[in-house]
Amino acid sequence: MGGYWLTGLVFIPLLGAFFVLLQSEERALWRAAFIFSLLPLAISLYLLFAFRSGDAGYQFVERYPWIPGFGISYHLGMDGISLFLVVLTTLLVSLCLLYSGGGDIAQRPREFCFFMFVLETGLLGALLALDLFLFYVFWELMLIPMYFLIGIWGHGRKIYAAFKFVLFTMFGSILMLVAILYLVHIGHQALGRVTFDLADLLGVTVGKTPARWLFAAFALAFAVKVPMWPVHTWLPDAHTEAPTAGSVILAGVMLKMGAYGFLRFAIPLFPVAAIEATPFFMALAVVGIIYGALVAMVQPDLKRLVAYSSVSHLGFVMLGIFALNPQGVEGAVYQMLNHGLSTGGLFLLVGMIYLRRHTREIAEFGGLWSRLPVFAAIFMVVMLSSIGLPGLNGFVGEFLIMFGTFLHTWQAAAVAVLGIVFGALYMLWTYERVMFGPITKKINETLSDLGAREIAVMVPLIVLMVVMGLYPRPLISRMAPSVDALLARVRTAEQRANTPSGAKLVASLEPSRSHGPR
Repeated sequence: MGGYWLTGLVFIPLLGAFFVLLQSEERALWRAAFIFSLLPLAISLYLLFAFRSGDAGYQFVERYPWIPGFGISYHLGMDGISLFLVVLTTLLVSLCLLYSGGGDIAQRPREFCFFMFVLETGLLGALLALDLFLFYVFWELMLIPMYFLIGIWGHGRKIYAAFKFVLFTMFGSILMLVAILYLVHIGHQALGRVTFDLADLLGVTVGKTPARWLFAAFALAFAVKVPMWPVHTWLPDAHTEAPTAGSVILAGVMLKMGAYGFLRFAIPLFPVAAIEATPFFMALAVVGIIYGALVAMVQPDLKRLVAYSSVSHLGFVMLGIFALNPQGVEGAVYQMLNHGLSTGGLFLLVGMIYLRRHTREIAEFGGLWSRLPVFAAIFMVVMLSSIGLPGLNGFVGEFLIMFGTFLHTWQAAAVAVLGIVFGALYMLWTYERVMFGPITKKINETLSDLGAREIAVMVPLIVLMVVMGLYPRPLISRMAPSVDALLARVRTAEQRANTPSGAKLVASLEPSRSHGPR
């Protein structure tokens, strides 16, 4: 299936970024930004329905020479793993712009919309790129607009949070760039030509020791972006100080780029090294699940509580990925979408109450159900989705992950299940303190309930939470072939490495100790 659908999807937001700079009147600016954001959303929905669910390969592929002297091509494609993350990205950007135009962004709205659109281009490009150089360009492009969104429109220690975010992610990215260049060097030796194309490099056999180092470099870059414990410390500051829209995109999409990187690049390129590292990453995931839940439990700030809950929830995603079986990986992809909806919704709701009270301290609330029944009801649905109530989307992802983890290592599943219990505990306790009881602060008696714009922002999220919780089959049927293809590659590599002839082949590819790789 040809055409230029993916190019349009990636670069229409960039056109929108420059279009909004031409707007002079503020109301027209927000209207134009929202309408423009609906174009990539419409394209992503078309691709969702045009996607062939039984096809494990890439669809809507576009491939053209870009810098042929260096083997770099403009190569885009979409499979069942990236499909729904693309739809999630376009949906959340549209909702964020609709919400932000209601008064959340009072200063420099033109520049704010510009950076939101540039960020969307970076996110979509990274999800669709099948050339490692092109992927790296979009991967780095994401950092720039998010840095400005936090640093200009954030709160409190926003400059500190913005610098910390960039320093952490840049450090991992530089190591990944070195790994990409070395992998291309190995590919040049094996293929006789320089190429950055993922399809070409997947056919290159890498020696055991180089594969371990290359996997480690890729894995560190992606682990920082997830973020996994213990390289998570940039996340609470970035979430807490970012504007509401920045927190939604950061939690809803940008954190998923790390998990997506494992599935798209690190594991397929170095499957044997990934298998060897499985116990290590499962241990880190379990620690992150428990640690994130326990720290979230004692947070006095609503936004910081949701931020630490992301550390716990993304731990479940990584646990499912490294279960390396269909149930675990499908559950991980599903949970990425769930987390984007539920945590994105929680950040939006925290932003709505912050606009009314200019505080996020849990102790400042209490009894809000009597004054804001619509807000309280919507908050309850989103909160129950986050803790995995059966019938809502969070349950499906957590069930698949726990099932897949149990099939791989029951001990990890036995410990990780505590994270689900703790998650329900801190979310329900927080809801009780904020919504129930008497109103102890006089100012809370004057608060107004959600308006039409705010309800319009939340309705699509709630509808998706219910639909994905009751009828997950359309999503799983589209992602399953791509997941099966990924796992088949891992199993084939494992079998090849475990046979005497395969071990001899891998050993022959090891670089000479005295001369190194030629």
